[in-house]
Amino acid sequence: MSGAPFYDALEIRPAAQREAQLFAALPHQVAHAQAHTGAFAQRLAAVNAASINSRAALASLPVTRKAELLQAQQASQAARPSSAEAGQADPFGGFSAVGWEGLVRNRGARRVFQSPGPLYEPEGWARDYWRMARALHAAGLQAGDLVHNSFSYHLTPAGAMMEGAAEALGCTVFPAGVGNTELQLQAIAALRPQAYIGTPGFLKTLIDKMQEQGLPVPFRKALVSGEAFPASLRDWCLERQVQAFQCYATADLGLIAFETSSREGLVVDEGVIVEIVRPGSGDPVPDGEVGEVVVTTLNPDYPLIRFATGDLSAVLPGPCPTGRTNTRIRGWLGRADQSAKVRGMFVHAHHVSALVARCTEALRARLVVTGTLGQDELLLQAEVQGGPDGVPERLAERLAHHWRDLTRLRAEVQLLAPGTLPNDGRVIEDRRSLA
Repeated sequence: MSGAPFYDALEIRPAAQREAQLFAALPHQVAHAQAHTGAFAQRLAAVNAASINSRAALASLPVTRKAELLQAQQASQAARPSSAEAGQADPFGGFSAVGWEGLVRNRGARRVFQSPGPLYEPEGWARDYWRMARALHAAGLQAGDLVHNSFSYHLTPAGAMMEGAAEALGCTVFPAGVGNTELQLQAIAALRPQAYIGTPGFLKTLIDKMQEQGLPVPFRKALVSGEAFPASLRDWCLERQVQAFQCYATADLGLIAFETSSREGLVVDEGVIVEIVRPGSGDPVPDGEVGEVVVTTLNPDYPLIRFATGDLSAVLPGPCPTGRTNTRIRGWLGRADQSAKVRGMFVHAHHVSALVARCTEALRARLVVTGTLGQDELLLQAEVQGGPDGVPERLAERLAHHWRDLTRLRAEVQLLAPGTLPNDGRVIEDRRSLA
């Protein structure tokens, strides 16, 4: 590990101080988004930015989903004016505060990336723009290290995201990118980099091939992301003297959370506000309950407010044993964008959330789909205050009626005591057989 135990003093500030500082900055970010992005000027038109100074106030704002960004960008492209004025179209769909000459918001962006969709995302000029240096530091990288960066430099931001962070730490970077495994092995043998950045799967591939060819493994530390990093693979790396740590980041938001030497969950980054919410509704869940990760970034260039990642996680109790005081989350626990096609119609997580919102006696609900494909049976399980024996008369009937109203589908209703449903964040469970 590197000499300094923490990246900066922000990591160890009192939790109450952090909360106060984040929510003192948030009203300015909301006002900035309203003033400098067309999308948030419209979405938050009725919002008094100065009042968004607490978690409760933040939770009152609408959730923004990646599908909405994509839809807005596609609409902007479809409405592109004549070729003589083509430069006036906004490729970011009104969500970015930066662009380039010819756009309405002409503060210069450094780069533009394309993620699957295709979705276009800006990068500004700030040092360590994606705030990844904090995660690299926690993984042990330090000034003077040579870093083998095997994230893609093509179209998507991952390669540049990590390179900017490594440079901020004073590391030297070999921009390996993806593919060309044999050429990468040649470079590793010649340069002997101390650190690896990339997916955990490709790290294993490189180590396997080095051992097959009788080459020494020079890596002693690694930061991995982009896919699951199970404890079995972490231990496999440790057996080969490679200490690998994971981080959670997205192309829209940059760093969200990172692993530390304690190996107990992921610590939330200092530049974002993270909420764990009920999938489909955006309502915050109690600490410890699995829900969807929603992030508000303080990045002025791309000021995403309550951006839903589609990933499931949960808050871990207590501070990190390393001394970092920010909230910890359990890491990636699956996807929140659950849906099922039932009797020819799609049922989504937001349908279940809407049902709970209509019936205040219902605390949580889950739709269980059984039977065989084409012969679907629906069981709507609902946790209710006081348990199944202490609810108002005909509650099950009312739930069934609301469900039909929301989805046009019939379901049997099962009332349950609070705490009965599994704490896994799932609101739709498909148990159908293919037979």
